Amino acid sequence: MSEPVPNDEHSSVAFLRQEVRRFVDARDWNRFHAPKNLAMALAVEAAELMEHFLWISPEQSRRICDDPEKLAQVCEELADVICFALALANQLGVDVTQAVLAKMEKNRQKYPVEQYRGRYGPEDRSAPENSPSDSSSDR
Repeated sequence: MSEPVPNDEHSSVAFLRQEVRRFVDARDWNRFHAPKNLAMALAVEAAELMEHFLWISPEQSRRICDDPEKLAQVCEELADVICFALALANQLGVDVTQAVLAKMEKNRQKYPVEQYRGRYGPEDRSAPENSPSDSSSDR
């Protein structure tokens, strides 16, 4: 019986970090992976990901998943971004799970559901139907 192909449902951040670590170690690239360089590479890859969405409408961007060729290209760029983020976490010794959970808690405090449900940010003064409108002026 062959092992199932790893996927989000059956793999961990640790597994992905180890894959990136093995890849980098096998090529002796740690000497090039200063945090500064990894952060810059991550930004470059994020820009390459953004190129796939440049000049298309929000609706068109949601339909990229309907085009297997375009989706594959987006997946490659997204994987590059994630790999560089994991390489940076490896270099800095950051526990990605703890960092994400801490950031999500901070975001929960900063963007309470009661005030932000259906709104993109403080400058969005619209209040969706059936939600209390916030009339505070401290934002």
